[in-house]
Parts: sequence; structure tokens; C-alpha cells
Amino acid sequence: MPTNNTKRLQDANLTPGYVAKRSDVRVSALHFYEQKGLIRSWRNSGNQRRYKPDVLRRIAVIKAAQKMGVTLEEIKQTLSTLPDSRTPTKEDWAKLSKAWQQQLDEKIAYMQKVRNQVEGCIGCGCLSMKNCPIYNPDDVLGENGSGALLLGKDW
Repeated sequence: MPTNNTKRLQDANLTPGYVAKRSDVRVSALHFYEQKGLIRSWRNSGNQRRYKPDVLRRIAVIKAAQKMGVTLEEIKQTLSTLPDSRTPTKEDWAKLSKAWQQQLDEKIAYMQKVRNQVEGCIGCGCLSMKNCPIYNPDDVLGENGSGALLLGKDW
């Protein structure tokens, strides 16, 4: 049975300032998240923006995912898979985070390859034309498209 405090929080119409403080984000971040379709608000009779309490959990999920390197677009796509755009439950979070684990493993593997490839350049600074995976003499790679880095190609 819910306590009076729990009931009050469930029925609350939270101000942007309160949500920002509780979530440790700026009010402008709330507006940005809303613009990107990650959270929702409604307007009261005075045309002031208000949030339901479940937005706090949703923002926590967004922040946790961002810390893992997941982009806002990827977060939005994943959250859109939830029924009725509901806020993720504990069980939902387990599924969401598992879906992102493979992506994170791929990013980690890529970064380890980058680290191993550029170690010599970082150590000596020579940028050898024959061995350096970064060097692009006379912008030869520009003929093949944008981007002049060889990192990640043919490893």
C-alpha cells in the first residue's frame, strides 16, 4: 500500500527546475531531450511545462546509456521499442543494456586496435610514410572519398 509521500510523488506535476535538480542536468538539457523525443512534458493551465515523476527514471536511463557511449539517436530508437513509450522498468533496463553490450564490445575492440596501431607513432612521433596508419601523403586518400585516416581499414 503506497504511503502518502509515494502517492504525492505519483500524482506530482514536476517543474523543470525540480526535475533538472533531481536528475543533475540543466533545464536546457531537459528541453533538448524533449526536442529529440526522449522525454515528454505537458503544459498546465498557466502554459508552464510540467513532468510526471517517471521522467526521472527515463533521464537516469538516458544518462547511463550516454556514459556507456550510446548515442542519443540509439537511445531514442531503443526506448521507442517499449510499449506505449513507457518509462523503462528494471526488467526493461536489463534488456536494453544487454542490447547495447555487443555494440560496446565492438567499440572497445576497435579502440584497442587503434591503440595498438598508433602506439609506434605516439612513441616516436615520426609519422613514417611506410608504416604509419595515419599518414596520408598529398591527400591521396581524398580521391577515394572523405576522410584521410587509414585506421580501421584492412586490419
